Amino acid sequence: MEKAEPWVGRVLAEGFMAFWPSVATDDNADPRDRDYAQWLVDTEKVVLSTTLTEAPWERTRVVNGPVADVVAELKADGEGDILVNTSPSVTKALLSADLLDWMYLIVIPEIAGGGLRLFDDGLPPSKWKLTHQETGELGAMALVYDRAR
Repeated sequence: MEKAEPWVGRVLAEGFMAFWPSVATDDNADPRDRDYAQWLVDTEKVVLSTTLTEAPWERTRVVNGPVADVVAELKADGEGDILVNTSPSVTKALLSADLLDWMYLIVIPEIAGGGLRLFDDGLPPSKWKLTHQETGELGAMALVYDRAR
């Protein structure tokens, strides 16, 4: 299996750390959740943070630096994919630096009334091609976009 490095910010890392490790060993958990949890536990992780000084999880390193520089370093080793896992701040920085090759978005037909925006004003223009889509029973859509360069 190719190496993958999930990226998250500090807040998300702390939430993941509090939840997923126990799911990996919970015989009562949904098998899909258990598989994902085990993959997440076993995979190298990068947490971008200006406040953490120690890695919050096994196989994790904390990085305090410009996203573009860190991505360049990771890409230089030439191994596997880099996955940004549910982190709007990291995703925005990568969009700003034009460093995303594809996006997997989930659209859920529910209005929460607030929250962070993923596509803020001021991002550089870019073109994307829809390469895969699925719709769930209740209308949630999983969409995969490839960067059109």
